Amino acid sequence: MTYRSLDRYCGDILAQTDLLRSLLGAADLATPVPTCPAWNLGQLARHVGGAHRWAETVVRTRATAPVPHDLVDDVFHYGDKDPAVLGAWLAEGARRLTDAVAEAGPGARVWTVVPGQPLVFWARRMLHETVVHRADAAWTVGVRYDLDSAVALDGLDEWMGFGTVPEAYDPKTGDPLLGPGRLLCFEATDCPDGRWLVDLTGDVPRWRRAAGDAAVLVRGPLADLLLLVYGRPVQERIDVRGDRALLDLWLTRTGFWLHE
Repeated sequence: MTYRSLDRYCGDILAQTDLLRSLLGAADLATPVPTCPAWNLGQLARHVGGAHRWAETVVRTRATAPVPHDLVDDVFHYGDKDPAVLGAWLAEGARRLTDAVAEAGPGARVWTVVPGQPLVFWARRMLHETVVHRADAAWTVGVRYDLDSAVALDGLDEWMGFGTVPEAYDPKTGDPLLGPGRLLCFEATDCPDGRWLVDLTGDVPRWRRAAGDAAVLVRGPLADLLLLVYGRPVQERIDVRGDRALLDLWLTRTGFWLHE
């Protein structure tokens, strides 16, 4: 996986958290989240803040093995009613995370979900956790969602990287993904750098930032391509040409980690 700088990820985490906080405003925190039907808006925000605190614990303690993720999952006992209080709690969690990452520095080694990754893995992962759930919050309160192109590009790079780990393509863990002629091309219609070619024809998946002939071509706005891979309802803004079944299989297999 290719990463940006630790400082840049930390700055983006704080910025994206502030944008999420701004959506709480005068919102009713009991409003159901249509894209995460198990949660209301307050619980969605608690999930994001809990994820920040969970990752902060991993980094701060220099964990060498998985850390219990109750902070991420246990969101149902909160009775949030004041958006200002919840917003301040979100800001505190994001700051604790970025402070812990900055203090540890890029050379620190901790446990990561994908084995053997540098500490910056967590900064990137928590950035895109926040990015996608900000979209969920925007849908909930009915406002437009915009995303900086550099952040969206990095989010898709991260997803492509997840698609190369064994769980995504091992035939023992799901329907076979690799095979002759299996290439996918993703093209952002609003960003010249937004092109990805996914090659599933070899013994392992490979991808690169490029365009090319493929069994399926997926085109749409950059931010919507990112939301598509996360299973958000943007299909009406996405143009799919070719083997749609291959796209669906790839999305399922590369999204294995969302359900663990």
